[in-house]
Amino acid sequence: MDKTINNKAWFLVLPVFLIVAFSAVLPLMTVVNYSVQDTFGNNQFFWNGVGWFKELLDPSTDLGDRFLASLGRNLLFSAIILAIEVPLGILVALSMPREGWRVAACLVILALPLLIPWNVVGTIWQIFGRPDIGLMGYTLNKMGFDYNYVSNSFDAWCTIIVMDVWHWTSLVALLCYAGLKSIPDAYYQAAQIDGASRWAVFTAIQLPKMKRVLLIAVLLRFMDSFMIYTEPFVVTGGGPGNSTTFVSIELVKIALGQFDLGKAAALSIVYNIIILIVCWVFYTVMTNADNERAQPAGGA
Repeated sequence: MDKTINNKAWFLVLPVFLIVAFSAVLPLMTVVNYSVQDTFGNNQFFWNGVGWFKELLDPSTDLGDRFLASLGRNLLFSAIILAIEVPLGILVALSMPREGWRVAACLVILALPLLIPWNVVGTIWQIFGRPDIGLMGYTLNKMGFDYNYVSNSFDAWCTIIVMDVWHWTSLVALLCYAGLKSIPDAYYQAAQIDGASRWAVFTAIQLPKMKRVLLIAVLLRFMDSFMIYTEPFVVTGGGPGNSTTFVSIELVKIALGQFDLGKAAALSIVYNIIILIVCWVFYTVMTNADNERAQPAGGA
């Protein structure tokens, strides 16, 4: 029997396409239009081609130097964040109870940092880290540490890293906990019968079963950390100097501070392409590794 196809169903998703076109495609085309033009003001534009992109990718220019320096800071920050939050999230998930009232209590406590808006998080840590009235800054100075995130680049980096770990480790922990809860008890019973150690249970049962959620966690945390703007801008303003000026902050400085729309548009397009490429690499590598382990020995 032939299956009946009703093409009228496409009309149900038409409003979604229109909303996406209005909120995403049209602004993107506007950015692309600005990236290949230049203006002297008065809404008068002239063709510039790929000139802004060449200048952006040339380290000998001021724009290229600023962009590549901020990109390096972004990549370093994302690498540090992933190296800390993913193992810490797994450890927290493994330490959580599996049943009883404590499960609900732990889930609520873990969800609390995720409910706080980004600008509020930045304000909290800006006050918390101040050496004069902030609890953390005042305590560290009393303990003999010369801590001041306003004037010391290392202290500024430590502050925004600790702030991000406090804010987003809960997300990784909740995702890992969901992966652990999906493991049937039969796996643990078989491991107990075989006399498997705690480490063997983790490497042979729990970690393989968490690969899917870990892939999601890594992708989400990379995208969030690579696009971070509000928290470091509120805490340090990109300083001291340019030590915490990431690509997003540099982009805002060019677009709103200098009102150089052509350079800002080119930077935003390159910024978006880098995020898409790195996420694709993460996804491809992790899924291919998962498929190779899933193949039986000697299988094609």
